[in-house]
Amino acid sequence: MAYKDLQEFIGLLEKKGELVRITHPVSPVLEITEITDRVCKLHGPALLFENVPGYSMPVLMNAFGSYKRMSMALEVEDLNALSEDVANFMEAEAPNTLMKKLKMIPKLSRLASASPRMVQNAPCQEVVYKGDAVDLTRLPVLKCWPQDGGPFITLPLVFTRHPETGVRNVGMYRMQVFDRNTTGMHWHTHKGGAQHYRVAERLGKRLEVAVAIGPDPAMTYAATAPLPDDIDEVVFAGFLRHAPVELVKCLTVDLEVPAHSQIVLEGYVEPFERRVEGPFGDHTGYYSLSDEYPVFHVTCMTHRKKAIYPSTIVGRPPQEDCYMAKATERLFLPLIQKTLPEILDINLPLEGVFHNLAFVSIDKRYPGHAKKVMHALWGLGQMMFCKIICVFDGEVNVQDLSHVLWRLGNNVDPRRDIVFVDGPVDALDHASPLPHYGSKMGIDCTRKWPEEGFTRRWPDVIEMDLDVVDRVNKMWHKLGIGRKKVQ
Repeated sequence: MAYKDLQEFIGLLEKKGELVRITHPVSPVLEITEITDRVCKLHGPALLFENVPGYSMPVLMNAFGSYKRMSMALEVEDLNALSEDVANFMEAEAPNTLMKKLKMIPKLSRLASASPRMVQNAPCQEVVYKGDAVDLTRLPVLKCWPQDGGPFITLPLVFTRHPETGVRNVGMYRMQVFDRNTTGMHWHTHKGGAQHYRVAERLGKRLEVAVAIGPDPAMTYAATAPLPDDIDEVVFAGFLRHAPVELVKCLTVDLEVPAHSQIVLEGYVEPFERRVEGPFGDHTGYYSLSDEYPVFHVTCMTHRKKAIYPSTIVGRPPQEDCYMAKATERLFLPLIQKTLPEILDINLPLEGVFHNLAFVSIDKRYPGHAKKVMHALWGLGQMMFCKIICVFDGEVNVQDLSHVLWRLGNNVDPRRDIVFVDGPVDALDHASPLPHYGSKMGIDCTRKWPEEGFTRRWPDVIEMDLDVVDRVNKMWHKLGIGRKKVQ
């Protein structure tokens, strides 16, 4: 069954030994970050800080910070189990045969149950502050790193509607708290919320915004997923959780938010209003620099009577956001394969911070195939941000970094196999010569064919005869050097 709210998820984490309650007083200024960072580096549990001096709300950290907890959040044994479902959800193929129509019946039933449901008297509106009563300093917002420009809300779900089409967008964008009722709105130019704001500016209109903090886990993940523009994140969350997300109408803006959220902020962003935001210790492991961003004015703040403040930290990996990104890698691989069926697997290593590095294995079918795959990937949604794509033959296990680096070092002639292209880069890329625009590199690590101009003999990989491997496996326990068999 779908988690009703964050409290249910926390209860399961505790039951499974995946959560530690911390009753010792810990400050939200740097101290929670230092503790959480150490736990993340040790691949440790979720943390519930129950004694945050000056605040009545406990702080939840690292709730998604392992493969197990990420799977628990989406209620699956293994993230790969969801991947084919996600591909089917996204696929818009028309059922033009009887067999396809029959196969669509359960999909249509599940899609119907994914649509959100409106409710009244929502838990997230048990406590209400409007107008001058709004005070963001009531929330235990973290100052994460020493050079941060201030405290940042790091796990917000930002709801907007396209000013012309009315299409909803839900994204996760950090928010620096400036004072009692204003924050920054860190909309990267490539994101859906930023596009809604650009349209509002062109029309000279104020854009209404609602921010939900701490809905159920599937809704939180959905806000981070790289969905096409025509896919509603709320419907996607309903699909993942096998139950509709319950929404409630906001009190001061014409938007709806998850009814079981912990905290909701309502307000607006004025056209052409900017304020300096940052610096911020980011997921790249470096501080993103100060820059001007839109200003969010909070007109209403509501929360549950016994609210929990969920937050996250980012910084040098591994951190909690790495596991959310790896979930996206697994869930969206089949969707990539619908467009590029020659791709067998893909690994976005944690050290590459999602958008810097990709290892891809393919079923190589013709000369230049690796280069074709590189360019195709750069044309797919947020893969456009990937700075380095390395393409390998199908027998290479791209999840094994040792195997990958061995093949890369042996199979590449730099002048022949490296491709450079220019294009959009992530807004957090501090190495590019211009903001949002820079170069990418593709490396063909595949075995080279004669048709690709390789006239020498390509050597065989050293492999032991399988019958010898089998004989040694059978005698291994007699050798007195360990129990592990040769693979």
